[in-house]
Amino acid sequence: MATSRALAYLESRKNIAGGVCGLAGLVLTFTGAAGPYWPVVVAGLYGAGALVAPPERPPLPAFPDASAQLEAVRDDFEKLGVYLADVELPPAAAGRLTELTGLLTALLDPGWVAEVLAQDPDGVHTLARTVRQDVPEAVDTFVRTRWWSRLTPGQEPPERHLERQLGLLHADAKRLAADLRETEARRQESHTRYLEDRSK
Repeated sequence: MATSRALAYLESRKNIAGGVCGLAGLVLTFTGAAGPYWPVVVAGLYGAGALVAPPERPPLPAFPDASAQLEAVRDDFEKLGVYLADVELPPAAAGRLTELTGLLTALLDPGWVAEVLAQDPDGVHTLARTVRQDVPEAVDTFVRTRWWSRLTPGQEPPERHLERQLGLLHADAKRLAADLRETEARRQESHTRYLEDRSK
């Protein structure tokens, strides 16, 4: 540990700046300008150089880019699919869930759609939240509430809440798909304008 710290200091800006200033002190010594106090001059110039050098900047943490995040969401979506396959839902809720998962599958499939999505960090975040939090929580809450509703009949059926939740999540996913389509449309229009301007 101490050895690696010493090696790091040898390569640091402070040591390099101090070394350059120390060399200037040696030049002064050989020209006779430093006189008998040359060790103090050399050490002083080295220290001054080390003090004025900018501090070392620690490297930025390597966070995954949007493509890597999207790949992680895709993996989690597969896990979600395994979980959902084991859950028994009423027909109406199952239909809404199928619509939602179909749209999520289309958005997450590798290809040009995923490439466009990877350029939209907010869209990736929305998909990640839907896959990792919203859908599992909606389905799990339904499963637990359905068990309690058998003990206390007369309440609003839990499947209605689930249907509404899945409908809202589907609307969110459709908005995301529309935003991505709009991004591509703007890109196409921009290319048309570029070609028109170039031909003038």
